[in-house]
Amino acid sequence: MFLIPKATTSTSISTPPKPEGLSVLILRLSCLACLASPAAAWEASRSGPVCLLSHGTETGQVVVSHDPRKPLPYAIQIRRLGDPWIDSDIFAMRFDGPNNLTISTDRHQLTDNNAELTVTDSGFDNVLRGIEASQIALAILGEQALAFPLDSAAPQVAKFRACATGAGV
Repeated sequence: MFLIPKATTSTSISTPPKPEGLSVLILRLSCLACLASPAAAWEASRSGPVCLLSHGTETGQVVVSHDPRKPLPYAIQIRRLGDPWIDSDIFAMRFDGPNNLTISTDRHQLTDNNAELTVTDSGFDNVLRGIEASQIALAILGEQALAFPLDSAAPQVAKFRACATGAGV
């Protein structure tokens, strides 16, 4: 379950803590690498009863899934290509754009020799809103950050939502 901090007076759900030192450098380099590399398009699809929303870059892959057969039907899997994730207590997704949004959880799991991070929950409305309404997403675990551009993601999020409600894809 993503823990949602209490809303502040701004339109965002929370203001992410200001990274310091090495974190600033890592975030900046991740963003630059993400923006400089050719990005594959976001894609909504279906595999049997499972709805998928996926995207990949040269540094990582992200897949949001909805499997109605599971008690926690929503999942996000973020795979680092290269160095594995280094475990930390809190995982956060920061969505930068017109309505900045940061969501975090302590219920993440690392698998595949720490190459893949997974979070499951009963709903992902904040995640989907972040993907469709922002310009870039940062997956943050400790000092590591992995950036994903969000251009052209909104129509695919709409298809994913329709699939998850049984209406499409």
